[in-house]
Amino acid sequence: MKLPIQSVIVTGGTGSFGRAFIARLLRDHPEIGRIVVFSRDELKQYEMANQAPFADEPRLRFFLGDVRDRDRFERALRGIDAVVHAAALKQVPAAEYNPFECIKTNVLGAQNVIEACLVSGVRRVVALSTDKAAAPINLYGATKLCSDKLFVAANNVHGSDDIRFSVVRYGNVMGSRGSVIPFFLDRRRTGTLPITDPRMTRFNITLEDGVNMVMHAISNSLGGEIFVPKIPSYRITDVAEAIGPDCERPVVGIRPGEKLHEEMVTETDALQTISTDRHYIIVPMLHGQDRRESLARYAAHHAGKPVEEGFSYHSGRNDEWLTVSEIRELVREHVDSGFAATPP
Repeated sequence: MKLPIQSVIVTGGTGSFGRAFIARLLRDHPEIGRIVVFSRDELKQYEMANQAPFADEPRLRFFLGDVRDRDRFERALRGIDAVVHAAALKQVPAAEYNPFECIKTNVLGAQNVIEACLVSGVRRVVALSTDKAAAPINLYGATKLCSDKLFVAANNVHGSDDIRFSVVRYGNVMGSRGSVIPFFLDRRRTGTLPITDPRMTRFNITLEDGVNMVMHAISNSLGGEIFVPKIPSYRITDVAEAIGPDCERPVVGIRPGEKLHEEMVTETDALQTISTDRHYIIVPMLHGQDRRESLARYAAHHAGKPVEEGFSYHSGRNDEWLTVSEIRELVREHVDSGFAATPP
């Protein structure tokens, strides 16, 4: 399926998501004539530009800059009609220790992206969120909730311009930098996998499915939606069993700002949420709109229906769970093709 765009810029484009998203565009979407990587690390850009499938790709451009600098980002938007905003400071402990640095990138940077898009002829904007933005208890989650609100509210101020802002919110990406699976794969050689709390659960999504969600949002959003995927949960103890069945598992305690379970749709969000075959969609109550009329409009567009009152989407109360064997297969497929449950 063709995307309704001809050019795209990806903020944070050298990260795990950015690389996977751009690789998909290069492989499957010849209608996209220009793809711009916007990020602040010149070494990562250099390395990416010299690796397959990005090397010697004439459609690909690299643009050094930081979303904290609106003028620089606005310059990068010349000739661009879609923005995928993936740049963020996302390490929870670092955000707790350096709170305003996180705010500068995740909140002020988000507003810079919005303001630049509003004056640059951009038609589609999709911002990446996180499960930690729902009922946040840490600064990172609070900044991403604020970012989500900014992108949704931007649909109030575009005037007659044909621009749509939407958000994609999903859980832990399997194999992404700093996540538990690469950490366990590295630590299992020591014979010890530290467990924060044996009750802990998380949602799980692959990079491929994350890319699919953003493609879906670009093609289908009316503007203002927060798209949430219907995905499985896992227990942290099952991840440890899948990766290091013979390892010791000392319980080390939850870190500052960490939850036992994650939510992606809270009970309060449910008042504005519809369910489709593949997603929950939190729909906006834009200025001057009645909630029921808004729900009906988005439900008709997305072929969905409102969720039941009192619904919440919670990793510890999910209907779908990954087994130990399923986790092992996903690790082989998406993280390490040479993975074996027992290390050599």
